[in-house]
Amino acid sequence: MSAALTRVFLSLGSNIEPERNLPAAVESLARQTRLLAASTVYETEPVGAPGTPWFWNAALLLATPLEALALKFEVLRPLEAALGRVREANRSAPRPIDLDITLFGAQVIELPGLTVPDPGLLSLAYVAVPAAELDPAFPHPITGEPLGEIAARLAPRAQLIRRSERLILP
Repeated sequence: MSAALTRVFLSLGSNIEPERNLPAAVESLARQTRLLAASTVYETEPVGAPGTPWFWNAALLLATPLEALALKFEVLRPLEAALGRVREANRSAPRPIDLDITLFGAQVIELPGLTVPDPGLLSLAYVAVPAAELDPAFPHPITGEPLGEIAARLAPRAQLIRRSERLILP
């Protein structure tokens, strides 16, 4: 009997060689999870780091039998390291890849090193808009507000440039 799969929204970001690192992350995740959908790529100004390269941000919807902590520390963190991510004290430092769990099904998780839903989902357009593309009717587990409504509220005041490419699922 197989384990139940949880639908997970991931946020992806890169401002060091994003044209290489975002597809590499998607390819690796496809080998380790079941990818269901991918968003458009958006270009966004870095928060708290003026003068650094703009980020390319996107979202993935996947299904996994893993628990949230296992997904983060056994899949996402090793993948970030494999793509050259070095965690620095400056959380706004440029990075080849940033992979975050935005939503883990309808679960609310508050553990050391993991808060789900991602708090940025309610305040950052570069998190909310790509996630809403994947399932605009999906309700935020705490507020109940559909992702599409959250994105519509945040997008007008954000500097969010829709790029022509979408993340391609293998």
